[in-house]
Amino acid sequence: MNILLIGSGGREHALAWKLAASPLLTKLWCAPGNAGIAQEAECVALDVADHAAVITFCRDNKIDFVVVGPEAPLAAGIVDDLAAAGIKAFGPSKAAARLEGSKGFTKDICKANNIPTAAYERFSDADKAKAYIRAQGAPIVIKADGLAAGKGVVVAMTLAEAEDAIDMMLGGGFGAAGAEAVVEEFMIGEEASFFVLCDGENALPLVAAQDHKRAYDGDKGPNTGGMGAYSPAPVFTDAIQKRTMDEIILPTLKAMKDMGCPYKGVLFAGLMITDEGPKLIEYNARFGDPETQVLMVRLMSDLLPALIASAYGQLKNFDLRWFPDPALTVVMAAKGYPGDYDKGTRIGGIDRAEQIEGVEVFHAGTRASGDWILANGGRVLNVTASAKTVGEAQRRAYEAIGLINWPEGFCRRDIGWQAVARERKCK
Repeated sequence: MNILLIGSGGREHALAWKLAASPLLTKLWCAPGNAGIAQEAECVALDVADHAAVITFCRDNKIDFVVVGPEAPLAAGIVDDLAAAGIKAFGPSKAAARLEGSKGFTKDICKANNIPTAAYERFSDADKAKAYIRAQGAPIVIKADGLAAGKGVVVAMTLAEAEDAIDMMLGGGFGAAGAEAVVEEFMIGEEASFFVLCDGENALPLVAAQDHKRAYDGDKGPNTGGMGAYSPAPVFTDAIQKRTMDEIILPTLKAMKDMGCPYKGVLFAGLMITDEGPKLIEYNARFGDPETQVLMVRLMSDLLPALIASAYGQLKNFDLRWFPDPALTVVMAAKGYPGDYDKGTRIGGIDRAEQIEGVEVFHAGTRASGDWILANGGRVLNVTASAKTVGEAQRRAYEAIGLINWPEGFCRRDIGWQAVARERKCK
């Protein structure tokens, strides 16, 4: 098969790496790709926001199947436009992608279908939002309704922080994405990321992971798109998975089908595992980043048939196999991220890092310039390792990072700390 992968981040490099290993693959293209993806696929300088150009490329190159990585093209309806042109794609329709594109839409579905989630209200008026916040008290969570590149959430520990967040969002800090804000109850528990493939009716559970959203060690600093992840997530037991499927995932799929917009693609449930059980924090309509990097390393089966089965409504009798060994990834980011950072700095030593047993380095924000790899984003590399224990995977990942020469980069030094602490306790 000829496959086009859309995207340019660490998630897409991990997907490209896995797709490239499929015996079903004839040729893999990626638009626009990055320096790492170029090792697995032919990168093409397509403007993925120009759906007509994407369709023309698919026709000219006899593309059999398109895999859409990021959320923005999904929210813009690229899957609908490809389908109208007779081109099959992996990912939800524009209507179904509202599960990620509008926090308020998802919260309303939860309320209507008794899906466990945080108590909430929706606001477009700052004064009304602040009055609600003062009545509820802090800590409290403020979310931009629309897509904000993983940065549209403020966990406010004080009323002042919460009111500042409302002023920033409703004052245009996130553009149209913040025209409405969702104010939520602060939930207590341990977070987990759970992924399922969906074909409109059936759901195939993948595995869970945990990521680290805060920029600095000890879960300090601003929220980011994710500074590292590991899988499996010890808190996500078989019993929790069953409850998540029965109480959250399957009722959501039924609700979407009943609304006339069946959900096909990967559904990423951000969960809080509370004393009362799993509760939905939010949905994403695509694979997580950096969770995909650890999922792809752990996936034993061929990924491509599973994505095709999702698109064609054939998941009912499908199954996937997983390596039991844990995997862990550490994000190397440009200094200053998630704020202002420099682009174009040189990175060396990636080849040396990948020589360590069990290590893969996925590129998130890079470009090639001659013989050099240059930083080209905020999150730049995902140094990923697998091993028999999370502790050993962590050790391998940081050993590999020690071989990468990039003075302008930084990373957290405690990725996987919860799982490592559990392992030590069990010894």
